[in-house]
Amino acid sequence: MVSAAEKLTLTAEDYLQGEASAEYKHEYLNGEVWALVGATDAHVTIVGNLLVLLKQSLKGTPCRTYISDMEKANAFFYSDVLVTCNARDRDNTLFKQHPVFIAEVLSPSTEAFDRGQKFSAYRQLESLQTYWLIDSQKMSVDCFNRADNNEWL
Repeated sequence: MVSAAEKLTLTAEDYLQGEASAEYKHEYLNGEVWALVGATDAHVTIVGNLLVLLKQSLKGTPCRTYISDMEKANAFFYSDVLVTCNARDRDNTLFKQHPVFIAEVLSPSTEAFDRGQKFSAYRQLESLQTYWLIDSQKMSVDCFNRADNNEWL
């Protein structure tokens, strides 16, 4: 067992190298890494439906929709759905750096993190304009949009 004093941290480069060949997905924030758990039926259904709607809406535009892909903001996360319209993201197959839209489907075990530290990291992405938190248990969506003054409403 590893104590808190023995906790190891990874560089972003070490994380990406390990993730490229990992059997299971992991997320990364400031040197800390943790494994992702499986999704529920409701979670997967919501993500699939949103992906289809976004792909249909964005047809004919330079924007692309991704599911379970990564983005970088001093962190690497597997967001549930993201949209990027930046051509530089097409060439990077490991992670996306310029999303304009990110959606996370909440679960009781991830809600606090998705609303807190993860949203804080996402706000560092200058390209990000919209962040959705989808709660399948309450059947609600919290929509956050970046205003012209860079505040989130």
